[in-house]
Amino acid sequence: MAAFVFDLDGTLVDSVYQHVLAWRKALEAEGIALAAWRIHRRIGMSGGLMARAILRETGRPFAPEDAGRLQRAHEAAYREQLGSVRPLPGAHALLSDLSDRGVPWAIATSGRRSSAEPAVELLGLDRRPVMVTRDEVPHAKPDPDLFVAAAGRLVSHTSRMP
Repeated sequence: MAAFVFDLDGTLVDSVYQHVLAWRKALEAEGIALAAWRIHRRIGMSGGLMARAILRETGRPFAPEDAGRLQRAHEAAYREQLGSVRPLPGAHALLSDLSDRGVPWAIATSGRRSSAEPAVELLGLDRRPVMVTRDEVPHAKPDPDLFVAAAGRLVSHTSRMP
C-alpha cells in the first residue's frame, strides 16, 4: 500500500517563524537572550527536547521543571501567534487530491495536539486527518516513533474502510 506521512510545521503550514518567536519570548521571560537563528535550527524537535537543548546550550544549570516551565511558556506564546499562521501554498490541494484518489495519508508532528489541531484546521480539510502528535508517543523526532505510529494508524484506518 502506498501512503504518505507529512510533518505539519513548515511542511503543511507556514508556522516555523511563529514557533521561533514563541520560543524567544519564552526564553526572554526566563532571562535568556538567544539569537533567533540558534532557536530556528532546532525547530522540529519536540518542545521538551527543544527546551533541554536550549538550556544546555546556554550553560545554565536546569532541572526538569525548568524545561517544563519553558515549554509551557512557549505553548502560550505560540497560541498568541496562531493568527499569523497560514497553510503553505498547495497543501490543501495536495491533501484533497490524495484523498480524492484514495491514497492514504497522515500527519505526524512533534507538536502537541493542543497546538497542532488549530494549525490543521487552517488547512480547511473536508475530514479530520489521521494525526499523531508528541503527546501520543514515547519519543519525538529525531526518533521514528511519530512516523511508525502514523503508519500503523494508516494501516488500521484503511483496513476499516469499505
